[in-house]
Amino acid sequence: MRLGQNSTRAFAEAQHYIPGGVNSPARAFGAVGGDPPFIDYGQGSRIFDIDGNEYIDYVCSWGPLIFGHAHPRVVDAVSRACSRGTSFGAPTTLETALARQVADMVPSVEMLRLVSSGTEATMSAVRLARGVTGRDKIVKFEGCWHGHGDSFLIKAGSSALTLGAPDSPGIPAGVAADTIALPYNDADALEQAIRQHPDQIAAVIVEPVGGNMGLVPPRPGFLERLRQLTRAAGTILIFDEVITGFRVAPGGAQERFGVLPDLTCLGKIVGGGLPLAAYGGRREYMEHVSPCGRRISQAGTLSGNPLAVAAGLEQLRMLSEPGVYDRLEAIATRLAEGMRANLSTLCLDYRVYQLGGLVCLFFTGQEIVDHASVSTADTELFGRYFRAALERGIYLPPSQYECLFPSLVHSDEDVERTLEIQLDALRAAHG
Repeated sequence: MRLGQNSTRAFAEAQHYIPGGVNSPARAFGAVGGDPPFIDYGQGSRIFDIDGNEYIDYVCSWGPLIFGHAHPRVVDAVSRACSRGTSFGAPTTLETALARQVADMVPSVEMLRLVSSGTEATMSAVRLARGVTGRDKIVKFEGCWHGHGDSFLIKAGSSALTLGAPDSPGIPAGVAADTIALPYNDADALEQAIRQHPDQIAAVIVEPVGGNMGLVPPRPGFLERLRQLTRAAGTILIFDEVITGFRVAPGGAQERFGVLPDLTCLGKIVGGGLPLAAYGGRREYMEHVSPCGRRISQAGTLSGNPLAVAAGLEQLRMLSEPGVYDRLEAIATRLAEGMRANLSTLCLDYRVYQLGGLVCLFFTGQEIVDHASVSTADTELFGRYFRAALERGIYLPPSQYECLFPSLVHSDEDVERTLEIQLDALRAAHG
């Protein structure tokens, strides 16, 4: 299987009108080489490009499609909503139903506000934390991606407590000065930061499971210590569960690990594949969001869009049915175990991690605990492996630093075929 002429022409035309020819950078295949196939449609566990090539899909729109492509119940819910109107800019009862469903599933969420993207959710949660505490500084962790808000595009300096430097042109130095970047899985670094900046840190935002540098589980006690330190410092703890929400457990990572944040950011699965996200948490904080309390600003013309709400609500109802998470964990576990077996067959010392419905293969023999250890992975080798898998009909995330997102419609046959191809792709990548 090779990239066809239709995709080649489509990519060339797109680059005339869209920066890089894509509307999100990873889609350009810059990290793996080559040009991207342009997708025509998806069905179940498969996607089909405009040249007629078929792929078993482990991107699944970067996680939202936990029931695969074009699931009949989700499609029907969106169709019914569309027939009644695509947008109103006014409240609907469906929004309340979705908010109630999320609050029933996510342990720490008492109230929430719907937005249109994960970036909106994280930006809004940080603003709320600053508004409630009256403080300016925030702490983030290296390798945790919280969207493209100015405060999040900061990299760590030469030591754990160095204030961040802008990681992108266009980020004001003042914004960077209020962001402290620390190593993931290092609670001692947070304790030092709190001592160094007493009564100045509004929020600590973290992916409770690292999902944007590949899959990096929290070390035992890490999340518990964050909770203890932030509570003692009067700092708001924000869990970015845009990836882990509804994927590693019905109530996300906070349910799986038993640690409750003050605020939670949700996205991807909560919208059923349509643009929708949310931030929420303790009532005492959320009651300050405009038009309530201190009227901390956040608004959006398309927030709570009825099509997205309908898709998200139907998908969450499906996830609430018995046995769903057992099935998802079984699929992901079988995939991870098969990858480890393939590595053993070829005598390759690489790391495979799996948690709930997330899987990642790192091309390194080091234990993965933070951004520094992730950075030891061989990205050139990953690129060769990715291209070999793509040519054989497996669509993997086009970056070493992303997770695989198996869905509930990936069959045993899909997994077996994937593992057969993966073994061939590993052989091809190693020449």
